[in-house]
Amino acid sequence: MESVVSRLEAAYPGLPRGERAVARVILDDYPFAALQSLRTLADRAEVSPPTASRLVDRLGYDSFTDFQAGVRAEAQDRSRLREFAAQTPDPGSAARELQDGLAGALAAVNTPLLDTAADALAAARSVRALGGPLSELAADYLVRQLGALRPEVRLVPGPAHERARSLLDITPHDLVVAYDFRRYSAATSAYARTARERGARLLLVTDAWRSPLADHAQVLIPLPHEAAGPITPLTHQIAVTELLLVATASRLDTAARLAELDALAASLQRDGA
Repeated sequence: MESVVSRLEAAYPGLPRGERAVARVILDDYPFAALQSLRTLADRAEVSPPTASRLVDRLGYDSFTDFQAGVRAEAQDRSRLREFAAQTPDPGSAARELQDGLAGALAAVNTPLLDTAADALAAARSVRALGGPLSELAADYLVRQLGALRPEVRLVPGPAHERARSLLDITPHDLVVAYDFRRYSAATSAYARTARERGARLLLVTDAWRSPLADHAQVLIPLPHEAAGPITPLTHQIAVTELLLVATASRLDTAARLAELDALAASLQRDGA
């Protein structure tokens, strides 16, 4: 029998905005969010109870009670599987899971999408990157590498007043690159939305359930479900970033800039020795 999570994942791309918000709440805090009252679930998603009820109907359940019964049964099954896994650990399974997830992440960036993203990264007047508590590491990696290949590449600062200053001169010729994964970052969303209101373009790297910023992005890179388990593997985000960097580098004349960078680094090292 198809699991509740599988049904949600399959239905998610085609859901209306309100039902998508309910699905995000459920997936973000599964199974606990699904076991709350219909009113509480709707309030958390900032929608009406009928909207939450329509999602349940769309998933094929006769009622919200029927939906919760499915969630409880699935949670019990998972508990039994965890107990079994604890008794018979398989060290190789985690590695295989990460490998499969990495392959899926790379496959998600097909050639047309990669070309569109690389064109945007190469052509923008400036590139500003940011992420959430963990994905900011991927944003920082993009800035460090891309900044060696082209000018005007910056990491969006953390404090609100510095972020405000960075938005002052943003134009439609600038590109914001946002990494936003569950649990989605309100600070990332606020910056990216404001940048879009001021005309900047948005390249968004997100997960299978898609950040609330997805509807605002000109270039959207949705990665598949990252992995089962308690951690979010940064490997997938970095690997996709490297794909973007390689494709962007092929659109730029980087030889002179890299040579100058090496010369400056060598000069500073000599002077500081």
